[in-house]
Amino acid sequence: MNKISSLVSSFIALWFWSGKMPKAPGTWGSLAALPFAWGLTAYFGSSHVLLLSAAILLPIGVWASNLHSKKIGKHDAGEIVVDEVVGQWIALSVAPYSLLGWCAAFLFFRFFDILKPWPIGWIDKRVSDGWGIMLDDIIAGLFAALCVLGLWFFVGDF
Repeated sequence: MNKISSLVSSFIALWFWSGKMPKAPGTWGSLAALPFAWGLTAYFGSSHVLLLSAAILLPIGVWASNLHSKKIGKHDAGEIVVDEVVGQWIALSVAPYSLLGWCAAFLFFRFFDILKPWPIGWIDKRVSDGWGIMLDDIIAGLFAALCVLGLWFFVGDF
């Protein structure tokens, strides 16, 4: 691996170095996803662009997290947070564009990402390389999105 690809892959995998925060790097990575999500949503006028953005970032994240994992010699190190960005964007893509809507999406995503209920935990333990790093957070993002939609259905606008 050359120095440029090493630097670029680490920059992406650690999502602008937010994964290097000393405690709770996954939460910091999820928080670091928010300004990008806000910018994309504001620019394109719809939060649904976040699904497309997540789909674009997914293969890039697989590549970056795989290279970074090999570089440091540890699979799914806590400092790799590009997976949290993709999962967070999936959860936000269906959330109302409001403070409460985004807080709900953030909290639901963190809940599923931390607790890893089935099949999230199963995927986390059985799928390797960059795909293994990314897939559990995609499922956590989908679960969070379903919860946001359920909350919106039962509570109404929030």
